[in-house]
Amino acid sequence: MSEAVRPILQTTAEARESAPESDAGFLWDFWYPALRSTEVAGNRLATAMLLEVPLVLGRNAEGKAFAMRDSCPHRGIPLSYGRFDGENVECSYHGWKFEACSGQCVEIPSLTSQDKLKVERIFAGHYPCEERDGYFWVFMNSGARIAAPRREETTEEKDNAEAQRAQRLAENPRSVETKRGEEGGASPSPTAAGLGIAAAPKLATFSEKYRITHLACELPSHVDQGIIGLMDPAHGPFVHQSWYWRSRHSIHEKEKKFEPIPNGFRMSPHTPSSNSAPYRMLQKYTGEPVTTTIDFVLPNIRTEEIRSGKLWFSSRATVTPVRRDLCRIDFVAAWNLLLPVWIFRMFAEKFLRQDQETMVLQAEGLKHNPRLMLIDDADRPAKWYFGLKAGLLESRRTGAAMVHPMNGAVTLHWRS
Repeated sequence: MSEAVRPILQTTAEARESAPESDAGFLWDFWYPALRSTEVAGNRLATAMLLEVPLVLGRNAEGKAFAMRDSCPHRGIPLSYGRFDGENVECSYHGWKFEACSGQCVEIPSLTSQDKLKVERIFAGHYPCEERDGYFWVFMNSGARIAAPRREETTEEKDNAEAQRAQRLAENPRSVETKRGEEGGASPSPTAAGLGIAAAPKLATFSEKYRITHLACELPSHVDQGIIGLMDPAHGPFVHQSWYWRSRHSIHEKEKKFEPIPNGFRMSPHTPSSNSAPYRMLQKYTGEPVTTTIDFVLPNIRTEEIRSGKLWFSSRATVTPVRRDLCRIDFVAAWNLLLPVWIFRMFAEKFLRQDQETMVLQAEGLKHNPRLMLIDDADRPAKWYFGLKAGLLESRRTGAAMVHPMNGAVTLHWRS
């Protein structure tokens, strides 16, 4: 491994070691796609896992999406085994009910008039949730990860805690703290707007009418390997060999310009590779130049926009962390080209399957924890990813401004 690469990987490893074991190298406080919107219908509850957190998701009677930790704060049974009436989720074990969009407990059937337990102070783990582009997006805020009971605080402890909270808010009015409920469980997660966070990502489209489709495949690897595989520019002629895309005989030297953007980097607008048949066909059809722009932004999003005259193609691929040994590519694409969805899906599914098969083979080697290396220039995007991740974690740890691994625009050269 070159000395230039070693500090980046070492910093990332140190950040992972200093984090709680349950983090497993994940990035919290970001939006992640949990499942497709089509998987939720009526009062049906659906389940998913993100960052090793089990989730139960659904829509209330008004159609608002919600996401709760799939665990009752009473005895831990999954809430997804219970009932949902369009407003409240009822646990199948003891009938505790929780308001779906806040996680607040509204009923404990076993209580009597003599009980002094304040039901409204009990909360199930809850996460901001939005529907966009055909996905349920969940904002995995680190404050809502743990939902565990604790002892009753004394009056003095409560007063001290409130005084400290008031002081923090005075120093930083925009800060939002998620604390545990006084009777056990987690307090309600603020909504996305209440947290002051941006809305869930939206796929860019450039006309009122367009076609859209969604694809997904699972990869048996840590999200880091999935991401650097997603942005890797040199595997195409070997993994994606085909008559309509490219082959090893079409390998030639390429030169691409990159520039830093907030939390990521951009392959500046450029003419697509000449050894890819779809791009050549598009230019021949429109008679105008074809340009493409590719962005990567933390935690896991790669977007690509292709334009030629009035025609356009826009795609987004996210590498979604499920467990530390499993991630998932969620791919959505939209276009106004004269291209039927079924034809695009036929080729795209093969493309993703080739990536999946390669990652399955790679996982065989990675389970032995081998020493790895990154080279210039083909692996520079991977280095930037690790640098971005390490910079973000360090910024969150110290409160200092995030240091971007790119000092400015740069031109990379590789053969593919």
